Amino acid sequence: MKSIYDESFRKYGCIIQDRFDDVLSKLAKIEKPQKGVKYLASEETLESSFDKEKLENDYFGGMPIQIGYCAGFNKSVNALEYHKSSEINMANEDFILVLGLRQDIVDNAYDIANAEAFLVPRGVAVEIYASTLHYCPLSQGESSFNMLVVLPKGTNVGKRKSSLEPLLYGTNKWLLAFSGTSEAKGGAFVGLKGEKPWMK
Repeated sequence: MKSIYDESFRKYGCIIQDRFDDVLSKLAKIEKPQKGVKYLASEETLESSFDKEKLENDYFGGMPIQIGYCAGFNKSVNALEYHKSSEINMANEDFILVLGLRQDIVDNAYDIANAEAFLVPRGVAVEIYASTLHYCPLSQGESSFNMLVVLPKGTNVGKRKSSLEPLLYGTNKWLLAFSGTSEAKGGAFVGLKGEKPWMK
């Protein structure tokens, strides 16, 4: 596992210099699920925690955004996704992102051996580029997480299908899953190859 301060992270994203410390306390108050992970695309408390117009202008070129979270405890990679836009992440605990490159998808398949894991420290915000494959974070140690997720408005909301793009799963969401996972059973394209990663 590498650090986001490692040179190799630069092809996947960048560290945001702005500090969002006041959001950490609100993230910590979000109730985690008793089991697994919960994702909410837009959460009212988080939406009101930012100067939203500034965030839209500074990081999304003026596009409307949604501010939500991903919370819980997770030790495995079931799937990888990409959006045709950047994403901002930050959490109240250290967490791990497993990242890959969209251009390494060949014939709608991606070899998980090409992916890399990066440790993201508590309170540090990162921008994940549109060209980066990513998904639900992994827990560091035995700690659960509440991770901030900022995306263009409408992303991940509602399912989508396309005869031209079999990976399209939801609004602005292209998803590849391992066979036998809940994502695959839910209709995600089975396109991840190799040994499914687990974090001890």
